[in-house]
Amino acid sequence: MNVRVARGGAARLAGRRSEVVAALWLMAKGYRILGFRLKTRQGEIDLLAQRGGVLAVIEVKRRRTIEAALEAVGHEQRERLRRAGLAVAASRPALARLGVRLDLLALAPGRLPRHIPDAWKGD
Repeated sequence: MNVRVARGGAARLAGRRSEVVAALWLMAKGYRILGFRLKTRQGEIDLLAQRGGVLAVIEVKRRRTIEAALEAVGHEQRERLRRAGLAVAASRPALARLGVRLDLLALAPGRLPRHIPDAWKGD
């Protein structure tokens, strides 16, 4: 097995573990997890969760720092995630009435997870 393949497999496993940690963190905060790694035409949603009247499209990032996690999601990716969340909401009658929000759940070594609701509301 070459090093590149091994690194890719390790990264995928770390990503899945991070998503499970993120889901547990969100459930502890009262969110209902509706989906993991949802594939849409617009892109993949790491976690889809609901709390009250909000449908949260949650991007999970594990980086060395929380700040690096925030910066790791570029403008184009955020737009794709917004469109994906709106498409999912429109395709499911039970979700159509909810407000769609783009959140970040950042993970960093030695730190508690940090959930940032409406992480990029400025753009």
